[in-house]
Amino acid sequence: MPLLFTCYLFAHLDRINIGFAKMQMSSDLQFSDTVYGFGAGLFFVSYALFGLPSNLALDRVGPRRWIAALMMVWGVLSTSMLFIENAFEFYALRFLLGMAEAGFFPGILVLLNRWYPAARRAQVTALFAIAVPMAGVIGGPLSGAILENFHDVAGIRGWQWMFLIEGAPVILLGIIVLKFLPDALENVTWLSAEQKCSLLEQFEREEEKKSITSYGGIFKAPRTWLLVLIYFAVMLAVNTLAFWMPTLIHGSGVASDSDVGLLSAIPYVAGCLFMIACGHSSDRNRERRWHLCVPLLLSAIGIALAGMLAANPLGVMCGLVLAGMGASAALPMFWQLPAAYLSKSTQSAGIALISSLGSIASFLTPYLIGWTRDTTHSASLALYVLAALIVCGAFLVLRTDAAIVNPN
Repeated sequence: MPLLFTCYLFAHLDRINIGFAKMQMSSDLQFSDTVYGFGAGLFFVSYALFGLPSNLALDRVGPRRWIAALMMVWGVLSTSMLFIENAFEFYALRFLLGMAEAGFFPGILVLLNRWYPAARRAQVTALFAIAVPMAGVIGGPLSGAILENFHDVAGIRGWQWMFLIEGAPVILLGIIVLKFLPDALENVTWLSAEQKCSLLEQFEREEEKKSITSYGGIFKAPRTWLLVLIYFAVMLAVNTLAFWMPTLIHGSGVASDSDVGLLSAIPYVAGCLFMIACGHSSDRNRERRWHLCVPLLLSAIGIALAGMLAANPLGVMCGLVLAGMGASAALPMFWQLPAAYLSKSTQSAGIALISSLGSIASFLTPYLIGWTRDTTHSASLALYVLAALIVCGAFLVLRTDAAIVNPN
């Protein structure tokens, strides 16, 4: 788990650093908010296209080798962002980066589902997914400090240094994964034979209640498409923060890059605490639906508040803290639902499909806000629309079957 956490920390750091780079990069390269929003979101177009084939490859190649290869490739691509000079190169690298990262998160989810029984999975997924807000806690101050203190050092702009410093370590991490990540619980030495048998028996009992047992069933089951819509809402919440929080804070009147970076960490700190508490509560109470619905509603309220009080730094920060708490908790709580429906043989394809299609929201979010800012000179209207869509997703959660998604 520490290794997986570290890998996902760098994966999400790679996603949010584009939000910090915007403040200098857009000025240097003459990018409009629409160009930036389109390029930032283009990552998720290729992410959606290649998530399913990547996860199927994981089953064939094995988690250790496939995840290691993905990490080394995306480390090279992320570092290469420092060389972009125009919009086309920006679009191309973002698209390729999405291809490389497409199989990482859904692949890790499949791995966790094969290691931990349902009754423990919410806490474990939260411990893994806490890398998302922690990337903000670490990445906000780090990115802000790099932008301010490394600007024009050795003739390299601050945003270029940021991509180099935050991207290159991923290549080394990929090598470590290749060396140390176990493929399956049957292969490890730290579990006794009795412990392995106990875990396998629990997984067999859980399989008996799974309703999606074939690849065709993934596409035919209405529950699959319900989960896609819910995940769409979760991704709207997560990516509003990931791509636009520094810009929203800056737009409220905070001028210094380092101050923006420090303030950006606050919603993520709140998100870390709320995520762990929510995962613990969900496992303790054996309840999944309300532990997802409430965080989504909290996120929608926070995003709407940030739009209403766009010129007030305190108001924007209050809204972003609520949004950070809700979005952070919603991500691991959502992934308790697909595992309740998908059998072991369909998890790789099913999780990848839901992740890929739901991630279309990750393209919509930066593009919608960027286009709205260019058109109206304010992000407020886009934030209201996003909040309304997240509320719809929250109520769709209650359409899932409590008897199936809640662990016994």
